[in-house]
Amino acid sequence: MDPRKSVSESYDRVATDYAARMFHELDGTPIDRALLDDVATQADGLICDLGCGPGHIARYLHERGAVVCGIDISPGMIAKARRLTPGIRFEVGDLRALSFADETVSAVVAMYSLIHLDLVELGLAINEIARVLTRNGIFLAGFHSGNEVRHVDDLWGHRVELDFHFFEPGGITNALEAAGLKVTKVVEREPYAGVEVETRRFYTVAAKPGQPAAP
Repeated sequence: MDPRKSVSESYDRVATDYAARMFHELDGTPIDRALLDDVATQADGLICDLGCGPGHIARYLHERGAVVCGIDISPGMIAKARRLTPGIRFEVGDLRALSFADETVSAVVAMYSLIHLDLVELGLAINEIARVLTRNGIFLAGFHSGNEVRHVDDLWGHRVELDFHFFEPGGITNALEAAGLKVTKVVEREPYAGVEVETRRFYTVAAKPGQPAAP
């Protein structure tokens, strides 16, 4: 099966349980909240939540005064997001082929939404993110730390076909720099026990340079 289709259909099947279990996850993850607060404060225009799921991160940013939209490959997740937070624009889309024009988004947030991509597709997604970011635009992404791929075929009693890719901070930094972004911060942490799957996490913050690179 096409990996994009398997991700979309898998999250359609778990959308109800995912929303019930994850919508308030940020209550127990203070580092995530602090990083999102920084993005909400620094962005001076539209923030796009890529792989938004049921919209809890977009909602968090919206509640802090940010202008936000959410994009997810799963129609089921988008339906949940629209129902839970009707004041935000949520759309079905693919983070490897974004519908935004060049340099029109002031910040992109991808919290654990790049983890279903292999290295080739990750590069495509990061290039798309770099394309749509405005000059001095911000990119925040969260990852599971490691160098393995975990395949999951059952999630909360639902049949799924999902590969979870773990990355090392250095590899993500290299991919971001290859796309013309400058890494400004890397934050690593241990899992919050009882709140999330117990994997080591890291976050990368990057910016698009304010001036085009010299030829």
